[in-house]
Amino acid sequence: MRFENLSDVAALADTLPTADDAARAAAARRQDSLTKPPGSLGRLEEIALFIAAWQGTERPTADRAQALVFAGNHGICAQGVNPFPQEVTAQMVANFRAGGAAINQLCRVNGADLSVVALDLDHPTADFTTGPAMTGAETLEAMNRGAAAVDPQANILTLGEMGIGNSTISAALCAALFGGEVADWVGRGTGSDDAGVRRKVDAIARGLGRHRGCSALETLAALGGREQAAICGAVLAARAARIPVILDGFICTAAVAPLFAADPRLLDHCLVGHLSLEPGHRKLLSAMGKTAILDFDMRLGEGTGAALALGIVRSALACHNGMATFADAGISGA
Repeated sequence: MRFENLSDVAALADTLPTADDAARAAAARRQDSLTKPPGSLGRLEEIALFIAAWQGTERPTADRAQALVFAGNHGICAQGVNPFPQEVTAQMVANFRAGGAAINQLCRVNGADLSVVALDLDHPTADFTTGPAMTGAETLEAMNRGAAAVDPQANILTLGEMGIGNSTISAALCAALFGGEVADWVGRGTGSDDAGVRRKVDAIARGLGRHRGCSALETLAALGGREQAAICGAVLAARAARIPVILDGFICTAAVAPLFAADPRLLDHCLVGHLSLEPGHRKLLSAMGKTAILDFDMRLGEGTGAALALGIVRSALACHNGMATFADAGISGA
């Protein structure tokens, strides 16, 4: 998949694959025949049916899981919105590649193949209070890099990000696309104090005033970052390959908010791994009509919540595929 024009993205909802209702129905019949009371595994059953529908098979699997983490830097940091310098982004990318971060441990234990994609860290996006964060061409380039990173042979994809300043980016995207008070979308991110939070709110308000009237994908360019655009590209490439996606927390979910705003159907194949402690995430999930798999008071980013939720998805599929049916087990009267 390659993107040539931002204005064409919304129309993809009419051409990309949709859920396979026949496969979901076959998986549901299997669920009803397993040695358990109907519905007794709760959301595990629904997750299994969701994966079945997107993989197009009664017996879905997650034996080839890919984890992608995209990293970018942001010009909005010039407004003092983060307590850490942007050099930390590259330092954390090095930590990911050396295997020393939380995401490495969670991918290892939950069986995901991790790749980290650094996006022009030496060239941060522009400060969106003074102009668009990215040009259309820069946005498309990042989307294409995200799409190219997806392994078409994977049968499930988890997504995460790293980028000093990107909690401000996320709040800005949400405020622009869904409205409401800016302060309701803003949290402390990596540890901002009260003054830092006020600087975030002020910077976002000025950015919104400058970039009124943008379409959903123009908003991504005006306020977003390269890692957000890359996540959008990866989500769409996964959809083209019928790969279900597990999004991480607030920042990752906010990254794909422009796709939802362009056409909600573009996120039909996406699960949300966890509910972030960032205050905007619950509000965002409510706007999107999505429920997170886990609520563990996490707010690290890196794709950690998505990787942890992968273990739940694997458990759901293990029960779906491995349990005996009543006929197999010779249990009568079911």
